[in-house]
Amino acid sequence: MVRTASDPVASREQSDAELFAALAVDQAHALGCLYDRHAGLVYGLAMRILGAPAEAEDLTQEIFLTLCTHCDFDPRRGPFTAFLAMLTRSRAIDRVRARTRKTRFVERWTHAIVPAEPVASPSEALSAAECTERVRAALAELPEDQRRVLELSYYRGLTQLEIADELDTPIGTVKSWTRRGLLRMRASLAPILG
Repeated sequence: MVRTASDPVASREQSDAELFAALAVDQAHALGCLYDRHAGLVYGLAMRILGAPAEAEDLTQEIFLTLCTHCDFDPRRGPFTAFLAMLTRSRAIDRVRARTRKTRFVERWTHAIVPAEPVASPSEALSAAECTERVRAALAELPEDQRRVLELSYYRGLTQLEIADELDTPIGTVKSWTRRGLLRMRASLAPILG
């Protein structure tokens, strides 16, 4: 008895490579067999990467449709399961990257449209200006080395290691100057800190 691709027993006996080749002849049957065998693998991997069931389902469908339209699987390069896993991982990562780009775009425009902070009242603005002036005065009272490391840290955003490189000073010294400077600033600003 000769078994055909549409025969369920023959389908179970066919390898993944044979079923893939059969996509050209009996697309619906071959694709159904491949889907039955490997949908769990594709969906599971997509779910782990994407973390959303709806997206994992969409990607699973997309992967299997890709097998029918444009697919470069070559059985000489490795097993079909490895090909599916690589294809799923690649497409899932692409979706995560697209999601990240979209989120950053929305955040950027949200910050551009909506002010980051509410507009302060005149009394709040005056109070903030007074605090700023007191902080600058306290900073000016510090010894040069302590003032310099605090300015580099807070105004330029440098790390202590970057400050040590810029000042050509050991990191331990930079840490000591930072600590001493902060302690003096706290003492000077105690009345406004409460």
